[in-house]
Amino acid sequence: MFLRSLLNSGTMQIYLIRHAHAVEATEDPKRPLSKRGHKQARRLGRFLRKSDALGTVEIWHSPLARSVETAHDIVEELGRRIRLVQVDALEGGDDPSIMADRLKTRRSTVALVGHEPHLSALASLLVAGVAEPPRFHFKKSAAVALERGDGTWAVRWQISPELLVKPKSKSKE
Repeated sequence: MFLRSLLNSGTMQIYLIRHAHAVEATEDPKRPLSKRGHKQARRLGRFLRKSDALGTVEIWHSPLARSVETAHDIVEELGRRIRLVQVDALEGGDDPSIMADRLKTRRSTVALVGHEPHLSALASLLVAGVAEPPRFHFKKSAAVALERGDGTWAVRWQISPELLVKPKSKSKE
C-alpha cells in the first residue's frame, strides 16, 4: 500500500505494458505466449503485486492473443479483481494519437497491454508531444508508469524484464 499511496497523488496514471514473449508465426499463426512468455508475464504480475505498484481496476488489451494472455497472467498473479477490456488502437501499427486522444478525457487509472512500435510511439507522444523519433523502447514484458498532472505526462517508473529475474548465485572459488 505504501508505494501505491506514494504514487497515487490524485493525478491520473497509466501503465503501459508490452506483451510477453510469443511463439513464432510459423509455430502458430495466432502467436500466443510461449512458455517463456507466460513466465515473464507472471513474473511481472508478482512484482506488481509485491511492490503494490499497479493502482488500477481496469486493464485494456489489444485483441491479439499474446496481449490477451499477458493481461490474464498479470491479473492472475495480482490476485485481485481487475476488469479486462479488449480495445482497438493498441496494435503495433496503430496510430498512437488515437489512444492519446482517448486518454485525454480519462479520469481514472488504467493499464494498457499492447505492442511495439505502438507503445514506444504512444509513450513518446504523451511525454514529449511527438511520437517520432521514439524516446522509449519496450522490451517484451516491460512496463512504464506515466502520470498526468496539470495536463502534462511524466514517467513515474519503468521496469525491464531482465530486472525481475533472480541473479544466478556466484559459485565459491
